[in-house]
Amino acid sequence: MNHPMLKGKSRVIIEDIQPQIEGGLYPAKRTIGDRVDVVASIFGDGHDHIRAKVLFKKSGAKEWNEVEMLPLWNDEWKASFYVEEKGAYLFTITAWIDHFETWFDGFKKKADAKLDVHVELLEGAIILNKLSNTNASLKTYVRKLEDKTHYAQAVKLVLSEQFSKVVHENPLIENETTADREQEVLVESKKALFSTWYEFFPRSSSLEGGKHGTFKDCARLLPRISAMGFDVLYFPPIHPIGKINRKGKNNSVRSQPEDFGSPWAIGSDEGGHKSILPALGTIEDFKNLIADAKKIGIDIAMDIAFQCAPDHPYVKEHPEWFKQRPDGSIQFAENPPKKYQDIYPFNFETDDWRALWEELKSVFLYWMDQGIFIFRIDNPHTKPISFWQWVIDEVHKVNPDVIFLSEAFTRPKIMSSLGKVGFTQSYTYFTWRVTKREISEYMNELVNGASRNYFRPNFWPNTPDILPFHLQNQSENIFILRYALAATLSSSCGIYGPAYEFNENTPIEGREEYSNSEKFEIRHYDWKKTNRMTDIISIINKTRNENEALQSTWNFHLCSIENQNIIAYLKATDDLKNIFLVVVTLDPHGNQSGYVQLPKEKLKLTDKINIKLHDVVTDERYTWTQEWNFVEINPNKMPFHLFKIEIHESNM
Repeated sequence: MNHPMLKGKSRVIIEDIQPQIEGGLYPAKRTIGDRVDVVASIFGDGHDHIRAKVLFKKSGAKEWNEVEMLPLWNDEWKASFYVEEKGAYLFTITAWIDHFETWFDGFKKKADAKLDVHVELLEGAIILNKLSNTNASLKTYVRKLEDKTHYAQAVKLVLSEQFSKVVHENPLIENETTADREQEVLVESKKALFSTWYEFFPRSSSLEGGKHGTFKDCARLLPRISAMGFDVLYFPPIHPIGKINRKGKNNSVRSQPEDFGSPWAIGSDEGGHKSILPALGTIEDFKNLIADAKKIGIDIAMDIAFQCAPDHPYVKEHPEWFKQRPDGSIQFAENPPKKYQDIYPFNFETDDWRALWEELKSVFLYWMDQGIFIFRIDNPHTKPISFWQWVIDEVHKVNPDVIFLSEAFTRPKIMSSLGKVGFTQSYTYFTWRVTKREISEYMNELVNGASRNYFRPNFWPNTPDILPFHLQNQSENIFILRYALAATLSSSCGIYGPAYEFNENTPIEGREEYSNSEKFEIRHYDWKKTNRMTDIISIINKTRNENEALQSTWNFHLCSIENQNIIAYLKATDDLKNIFLVVVTLDPHGNQSGYVQLPKEKLKLTDKINIKLHDVVTDERYTWTQEWNFVEINPNKMPFHLFKIEIHESNM
């Protein structure tokens, strides 16, 4: 009789609890103010009524909060609660056969069939008497149900709305089943969910052509970045660049004396991962830049690329950390047919792996001491996932608010695993999702799939590595519509800034790479110049910053529209106090039109529709009075509508 599954008189089964990651091995992720939807399969034998509730609390709190679960279909139940503080929350589920509600349902059926219910009234009185031990006001009902001289009045009382409320508010909790284990939800800062990234190379920040940019030049650009509404300024690596096997322009294996090499070829006789390229300035210049950015609401994000140039100090000091080839050389990085002769990857299978791990952890801690708390991790999928789990946990012991962005354009299961073990955000396949079907299916996967509990997407239309085919040799219309999609589909988004702003679209023929890539040379931009793209990005970002509905990925709701070249979707807060309808053409060349359907149930609209729409980009205003409404988009005017919706209570 000691079998672990035996629960005596408990008859309810609780299975498939969500959110739950790998049986509770990892916590589900949320951010401050997020809703946690708890879903489980709950059932029992027979036809007795089941009641269930979710218990939740902040880890360490003494008292549990409760929220009732409601049945959906096929024995699936759901309840929701909100998390208001950073840190760990715990939740569990308890469920039971509610004999009070079961009796009540049977009583109503018998009474409706005009059957004698004298005995049923006495059964109800017994149940109420039990419940009166915790709610003395129920004694009144006990007496009325036991009063045999007023049978008709007693039946009428039980069939009343008042008594139905009594049944619902006073569950008879006996022989309950509680889930086998408590589940954890990790609540992180709002920035973990909502951020807007602008990337540029500090060495290209000078206002003077032909001059190497510095951190002081970067500081002069901060007001420009802030005015555009970005709150994260991300730099590629700022360390000394290797001189051995340095790459030339367009990834040439032969560099010229005037070539500066790739910033991702880290390390030289000038230092390694804890050093700064002298041409950019000093560590004090960098710290001043961080402080200046912070004053205007911008966080500096730093690139962490765990790889070394051949002349990195690590190579000489710790040759055991690298893969030695039979000819005595060290294995450089390859991704056939690509070769990276200027980079040595670490050998994570070294016998000295503990020392390697500790040293790499110290890189994070060093830059955190300088004021950096956002790290974009280069190619994390080429390092052991167990290392990332360990090092992220170690960093979060020092500061739990540190943000890690995973640059892992790789296989889905690896991207998912990186999210599970601790990465805050991740680059995504959005860069290559172009058609309406591709975008819709991908958003459904992200928002409604299992990964919603651990994978936070960050949408980038381009990167220094990637000029996708659909942007190549194209007009600014597609650049505009792709940014509109990235910034309104996902709550975190970013651009490789100057190339995107200034519509750089020339590829290496047949490849998704920029011709004359800035990865291998200094570029000069007219940083004083703004254009239509700059203005539209600024309006979109300002709208994102001012409207809560656009600060979540998880409230995406696809709307029907009778045109495959147009995608329409709703973004709304749970209380419907902030609502946006986004309508984007996927055709950058010609006019497109169609009828978009308002989701009446989602918006709680009655048949009398009268809503106001304000396109915050063009400042045009409309009134819609129908469920289906005509929209038209001229991409040369504006390839999208960003409608802010106002619904008056009379429409709901």
